[in-house]
Amino acid sequence: MAEFKFYCIGDEDTARGFRLAGVQGWAVAGEADCGAALDEAAARADCGAIIMTKAAAGRVRAKVEARRLERARPLLGEI
Repeated sequence: MAEFKFYCIGDEDTARGFRLAGVQGWAVAGEADCGAALDEAAARADCGAIIMTKAAAGRVRAKVEARRLERARPLLGEI
């Protein structure tokens, strides 16, 4: 059985906090950063869930919703 990992996308403080808990993350500031981080995380074969801050997800809302509708995995959660 494959082991899946969590990834975090958010502001610097959130990404740092998740890194301290052992979760790889991306600190993002703008729409381009958020979109690139989401694409990179979702493309990883071991990605089981992506945790995004509401602010980061809001910057790329259309992409987040499209990914949720098109694929069952990875799970996309907002905090």
